[in-house]
Amino acid sequence: MDKFTAIADPSRRRIIELLAVHGELSATEVCSHFQVSPPAISRHLKLLLDSHVITMERRAQQRIYRLNPEAMHSIEEWAKQYRQMWVERFDELDKLLQQRVKKLISLKEEGNGNDGDK
Repeated sequence: MDKFTAIADPSRRRIIELLAVHGELSATEVCSHFQVSPPAISRHLKLLLDSHVITMERRAQQRIYRLNPEAMHSIEEWAKQYRQMWVERFDELDKLLQQRVKKLISLKEEGNGNDGDK
């Protein structure tokens, strides 16, 4: 599974948010934030691990999870491309709307000038 498919699920995005806030959490700590079964959260953690969005370290009997900064960086870079594209599109739309407003104001002023001549 790729990173984007992995983060498409709301529960997995919530796990990512938790790890971003807390830095690292055990599987038990991650589970404590959800009302679904621990095996369901375990499957989510496995998918995030398999897609390299998170990393896991064994400490005695615990598994400690962290975000993988490299994966998050590549997701951020991908999103930046689309954000820039939309900024450019909205800038063009803004210019077009400003031109239309100026044209409407000009037509309205021309119309008011003719009414004053009558």
